[in-house]
Formats: sequence, C-alpha cells, structure tokens
Amino acid sequence: MKKLETMLIHQGNQYNTTKAVASPIFQTSTYLADTDLSAYIEAATATKHPEFYHRHGNPTNSQVAEIIAKLEQTEDALVLATGMAAISTAILAVVKAGDHIVAQHAHYSGTTLFLKEFLSDYGVEVTHIDQTDNQAFESAIRPNTKLIYVETPSNPNLDITDLTFVAALGKKHGITTMADNTFASPINQRPAAYGIDVVLHSATKYLGGHSDLTAGVVCGSQEYIERVWRRSLVLGASLSPFDSWLLLRGLKTLALRVRQINENALALAKWLEQSTLIKKVRYVGLPNHPQYALARKQMQGFTGMLCIEVEGQNEEQEYQRAQIILSKLQVFINAASLGGVESLIVHPASMWGSHHSSTQKQTSGITRGMLRISVGIEHIDDLIADFQQAFEHIQK
Repeated sequence: MKKLETMLIHQGNQYNTTKAVASPIFQTSTYLADTDLSAYIEAATATKHPEFYHRHGNPTNSQVAEIIAKLEQTEDALVLATGMAAISTAILAVVKAGDHIVAQHAHYSGTTLFLKEFLSDYGVEVTHIDQTDNQAFESAIRPNTKLIYVETPSNPNLDITDLTFVAALGKKHGITTMADNTFASPINQRPAAYGIDVVLHSATKYLGGHSDLTAGVVCGSQEYIERVWRRSLVLGASLSPFDSWLLLRGLKTLALRVRQINENALALAKWLEQSTLIKKVRYVGLPNHPQYALARKQMQGFTGMLCIEVEGQNEEQEYQRAQIILSKLQVFINAASLGGVESLIVHPASMWGSHHSSTQKQTSGITRGMLRISVGIEHIDDLIADFQQAFEHIQK
C-alpha cells in the first residue's frame, strides 16, 4: 500500500486519459455520446459517471473524490460546489419531515443556520447539546432520531467530540453518524477509523489550502454516496471543472502543508500562553485544554486553529483590545475562512453577529474578546514577532 504522500500525488490517475503529467481541466458541460445506445444509457444512469454531463460527474471530480475517500478511509466520496452544499446535501440524504437530529451547540455558523432555521421549515426537529458531555448525546435520542451530527474540533471554540462514543451510540440505536472534519483535516484525524458513518469537509479550507476555490466533500459508503449523488442532481451544486482542478492541485501538498501548520500553531499557542495580555489560549494541542487527553487519543496532529481571549478589566476593554490587535497585525490577515497557506485572524462575535443571538454566542463560547486564528506556513519567528509588535500598541 502506497504511503500517504505518494497517494496524494498518484491516486486516481486512471481518470487522466491524456498523456499530460498534470491532469487537464475538463472544461466542458457535456460529452460526446457513444453510438452504442446501451453504453449511452449506462452513462446516463450510472452514479457519478465522469463523461456524460457535468452535473452527473467530471473526470477531475472523480479523481479528487477517490483521493479524499482514500484519505478518510471510506468506500466513496462526492465533491460539491461548497462546504455548505456538502453539509446540506449530506443531511438531506438522511432525514425527512418528522425526523429528529441530535447536534452540538457549537457548529460552523452556516451549519447552525441550516439546522436551526432551514430544517425546521421542513418539519425536521433538532436538539442541540454540549458536545463534551457523552451522556447528553444519549439523553437526547428519541424514537424518531435519524442522525447524530458532530463537528470536532468545533468552530470556533475548539471543543472535542468523542468520536468512538458517538459512533458506538449511533450503531446501538441504528442512527447515522456524521462528522464535519474540516478543522482537523484527514491528515490529523479520520473519523471513519472510529466508526463514524459519514465524513464532511469544506474543501475550501485545508484540502484546497490556497484560498482560491470553494468546494465541499461528502465521504461514506458507496450506497450512501449514491443517495447523496441523487440528491445533488436535483439540488444542483456541482463542483466546477476549474475549482475541481485547483482542489486536485492543492491535495498534492496537503500532508506537507498541514504538518508545517501543526508545528507553527503549537509553537504560537505556547508563546501566546505566556503573554499577560492574553486571558486564555484555546488550542487542542496544549495540555491545559480540558479535553487534551481525548484529542491525543483520536487526533494525529492538532491543526492550525486556535482561539485566544484578550485580557481586560471588563468585557468592553477586552473587545477594544481585541480590535487593536486586529488592526495592528501585519502578517496575520483579518479575513474570513481558514486552512490556507497564509495566516488569518477574525473576531467571531463580529463575523457571526448577524447569524447568532447573544444567547447562541454565549452557548457556543463566543466572547467579545475572542479572536480565532488560522495559522499558515509562514516562518514561526515572523508570526510571533507580528503578535509581539501588535501587543505593543496596547496600554497596560
């Protein structure tokens, strides 16, 4: 069996039927039909056929999906236009009106909106629980529960969900389990290895890695991916040929990028932990994280995501100091998204202000003095120096 780094370069090369070393961009919406009518019918009906019509499939999409399925240790995968397309399509392939979902308090904001607003309009109930409490998952299960949806580490508060427990609970009750693995990436964590049925990614983030595409991925059994694919045909969120090609290119360096990001993030977290201007550093790779032992058990690396809470005499001062830091940083870019080669920083309470009520933000652990950091691959000395000079603008 090929090693990870080799697989990322060569897996799925059978879909490149040309002599080009780099897979070409199949920039076409439709494909020449075979004169054999039975072959044409097969192409029109086969799941993810790569050469019929773009909404059905694309050779590069097939290659990317094969690589990611291999990474996540699942039978199959489907790539879609965005992370939210993957999340919504995957969930709608499991539930219908009258069904119930168990989810967490802390999720990506788009996921939270989908769970709390969209699904309720279509008769699907959702119970939100504390992901750090295993018993809460079991207590929330009802006779009509069809899905347990988790995200670990969670966005933005970096809580950890016990994947082994959730997977076993789902199997015990015949409930599908689904995990958003975006924050970790398959280099650091593989939920299917712990028994989770479905794994999701916003491939816009670590998998693409260069902040130049949007994409989403659903990974699972062949039978389940066929159901998701059929949902995607009518929902229409197919991944464009160019974004698919960019994603394929980004995957080739995934292992190298994530390992450097992991190293940088741990070093930065340790340095920030020593600053008197920082009240709290939330990073799953620090021993003071409440679930550090669980993180070490189910993760091979600790990701590039961390949160800091700025020290202050009161909430207003914490907020003001957070804004000063944002405005004075020069290497870290104040921009949404994460997982790219460049380091990013955002103020979650502002970014999600219109999507979350104050109660929702409090429940999710979002404070006004919190900053979420996505560490890139720049030199660690420059990342530390950037925070150091930004801190100098704060009056003690």
